[in-house]
Amino acid sequence: MTTRLLVALGLMLGLCATAAAQAQIFTGSLDGLQETTPVVTTGTGAGTATYDPATNLLAVSLTFSDLIGTTTDSHIHCCFVDPPSRNAGVALGFTATFPLGVTNGTFNQTYNLLDPNVYNATFRNNNGGTAIGARDALLAGMTNGTAYFNIHTTFRASGEIRGDITPIPEPSSLVLVGMGSVAMTIVVRRRLRRTVS
Repeated sequence: MTTRLLVALGLMLGLCATAAAQAQIFTGSLDGLQETTPVVTTGTGAGTATYDPATNLLAVSLTFSDLIGTTTDSHIHCCFVDPPSRNAGVALGFTATFPLGVTNGTFNQTYNLLDPNVYNATFRNNNGGTAIGARDALLAGMTNGTAYFNIHTTFRASGEIRGDITPIPEPSSLVLVGMGSVAMTIVVRRRLRRTVS
């Protein structure tokens, strides 16, 4: 019985460690009303950013449709401090691979957040001048809701659609501990039934 309890306890601790190392997922729903001067547009979009702490990779995915203008640029902006305007500079630009000159499209790109060249130079310099400082600031901004996706077009050079980036909550370690406790209880009960029989 001791061996099974140790195995169950090990599994429970493993689940907690796995939860701590899991990817962080952020999302944003884009529309014209989130621009700091709201834009009346038929354009909409959705964005996801998934950060893997084990590899320091950020996978960004955007879809957009029905824009009035054609795309000219797109970025993640971070990190606004003045709630009334909610504007921030560019942190991570997508221009090199973002589909330009279109009203509908998709975008998928993975960025190594330890590469200083993936950041806007001003953003990197304002955050210690290093990739690690820029990475930490970007992740903090996405976590606390002060970063946003922005798609710029010929219709609105400052941005036709925008979406605040928010984290998707990950499973709580307490939930995983609870699941491990239930598993341990089942193992102990089965063992006791076999002993009594």
